[in-house]
Amino acid sequence: MDHHTEPGNIAPHIPADAYRRAQATGQPVVIVVHDTHPAGIPWRRVLVPFAIAGAVVAGGWGLVACLCLLLDAAAHTATVIVGAAGPLGVGGITLKVFSKK
Repeated sequence: MDHHTEPGNIAPHIPADAYRRAQATGQPVVIVVHDTHPAGIPWRRVLVPFAIAGAVVAGGWGLVACLCLLLDAAAHTATVIVGAAGPLGVGGITLKVFSKK
């Protein structure tokens, strides 16, 4: 149960003459507030965690897509560099990566 007033609702009002009479005679003032709770589940309590989970999943897929794009670009770059360099040689051992026909 929330302990705050909803926007637009005001606190219960005690008329001045009833308050003065109760103060003079010592009688208690009884305030009856008719509070009705809507039936069912509060949707905001359910939807917020699902929205957060959906954002996390979308972010995860975005990271996977970016990683795939970067790996694809790195593979193409390596292919272009190896193709342009021709045979690779280290210490007298030559490795012909691509043979041109």
